[in-house]
Amino acid sequence: MARTKEFDPDAALRAALELFWARGYEATTMADLVEHLGVGRASIYATFGNKHELYLKALDRYAEGQDPRLVEELSAPGPALPAVRALVRRFAAEAATDGERLTGCFVTNSAAELGPHDTAVARRVELSWEQLETLLHAALVRARAGGELPAGRDPRALARMLLVLLQGVRVVGKASSDPARVRDAAEQALTLLD
Repeated sequence: MARTKEFDPDAALRAALELFWARGYEATTMADLVEHLGVGRASIYATFGNKHELYLKALDRYAEGQDPRLVEELSAPGPALPAVRALVRRFAAEAATDGERLTGCFVTNSAAELGPHDTAVARRVELSWEQLETLLHAALVRARAGGELPAGRDPRALARMLLVLLQGVRVVGKASSDPARVRDAAEQALTLLD
């Protein structure tokens, strides 16, 4: 008869996500995971696989719960540009807030640390970015159709520019102690929507 697990795998995965998010992949050892999760090494391997597989599961978990407001805000009926502007300003404000600034975004952190040489992480990062770009694109298409955005503006190119800006805001916000840097960049980018 199989033994039941003596720990909650969901709680352990959340704890692993917290640790990886705070320290990054390379700086987190299996010993750190054992201590932080309160779960034996053999149980971690049996439940989640190796450290890399656990990291991927943590990244997936983060992506599942990633800002549910995005769809709601960018798909709400009515004018679309105010929602796009509010989103950009919210990202800039979060990037300049001490708690958010120090941890950053787990997807962005993963892109910077592992994306260039880890195809599994790069795929997950790309999927996250595609989802955000798609939401922005749809909102900008609505804005152009509603006359909020000049007819000559390319919603796809603007969505891509905003995606890159938002990721850059997260990186710069994490490393900079000057909140005006990200706020000013966000406001300048928003002038392209006029």
